[in-house]
Amino acid sequence: MYRITSRLLIYGDMPKDSILMELSDIFKKFHEKTQTPDELTTRVFTQIKHLLQVATDYGFDKNLWHNYLTFLLITNENPFSITCEKVGANEGSVNSFALSDFKAFRELFFFDFAPIEEALGIDCFSRISHYQAITKKELMYNKNVSEKVQALSARLAHTNDEQEFFDCVTGFYRDYGVGMFGLNKAFRIASVDANRVDFCPINNMDTVVLSDLIGYEHQKKMLIDNTLAFVEGRKANTALLFGDSGTGKSTSIKAIVNEFYGRGLRMVEIYKHQFKDLSNVIAQIKNRNYRFIIYMDDLSFEDFEIEYKFLKAVIEGGVETKPDNILIYATSNRRHLIKETWKDRDDMEHSDDIHRSDTLEEKLSLANRFGCMICYIKPSRQEFNRMVLALARRNGITLPDEQLLAEANKWEIRHGGISGRTAQQFVNYLLGDVENTGI
Repeated sequence: MYRITSRLLIYGDMPKDSILMELSDIFKKFHEKTQTPDELTTRVFTQIKHLLQVATDYGFDKNLWHNYLTFLLITNENPFSITCEKVGANEGSVNSFALSDFKAFRELFFFDFAPIEEALGIDCFSRISHYQAITKKELMYNKNVSEKVQALSARLAHTNDEQEFFDCVTGFYRDYGVGMFGLNKAFRIASVDANRVDFCPINNMDTVVLSDLIGYEHQKKMLIDNTLAFVEGRKANTALLFGDSGTGKSTSIKAIVNEFYGRGLRMVEIYKHQFKDLSNVIAQIKNRNYRFIIYMDDLSFEDFEIEYKFLKAVIEGGVETKPDNILIYATSNRRHLIKETWKDRDDMEHSDDIHRSDTLEEKLSLANRFGCMICYIKPSRQEFNRMVLALARRNGITLPDEQLLAEANKWEIRHGGISGRTAQQFVNYLLGDVENTGI
């Protein structure tokens, strides 16, 4: 194995403590007979344990060795893989280096572990090639990543030579991309230093789609039209979804990401205290072959908070032009985002029929930089009843309409009033109370 990994060029710069590099060193020591069987067995078991941890994290089963190698290939961001993500595997000298690397990976796919198993009296490599995972519904893992890795792994296992292997991997890069952005829909950020942030994938993102949000057809159309223009490379506006709480603003953003993920849309969720890192976030994603929504949930500012100034500069008005592949979407219960008080009018200027306050203008200027303003208001009683009935029937609740609505009206009085969120919470309550669902 160490002779194979030593031939890797483009994909060879892996950490020494990675599973592949550790196993390579184990096989080197095994062939050189520089470690005892007990020492080698301990080291092998340690790496198998790490491999099982990866399998648990991502919901892998069947051939874990194949899945692991596939995972390495599609998460390795290097000049070749990123170029393939953008323009595909065009003709070039680098292809010969990549083809050599893929030949080595194909040899690793079909590596014979029998000699070391026989010498050490172990069978762990044989077991992980036919691994049966714990029932997946009992695990928390990123289903999107798991399915993509295992599908590609199965295809690679049936390739006849390195050229087919090359075509499969580069085709994946072209269709889905490479690294975490190719495998995940949404991310949070963690500040590393003054010039860099880490992107942390959000596992188990809500799978809601816009059809799950009952009502608000005009609002959904506005959001779809703006997002469609964005993913198609046309001009689009930053969007502010504002209005009453519980009306589906955040749900709409999640749904739009789910629906346009297949067309290269990704989301980066950022919190108010992280606005100082916005420039670093943009710098790290502006040259990738994806469309990114920078998402800010429940956006609002108090008098003493000045983070909105960072946001104003990014949306419009900074020296650096905002990249075409980045758009900002925010939700808020406030139309103007920044809390207004009567004190803000102390500097009001009166000149003939003109009344102007610099303080008010400063506070309103942030909201005015959102070109797409979408208002979500609480539903009417009739709309609320339609929501309850639709959600109940969708979830298999068969109580008569009259009884269902009577209970829903009692529920909303005690739980925050009429809203889509209240309707969903009422249905959740019924689903948890089996005796009253009529299922």
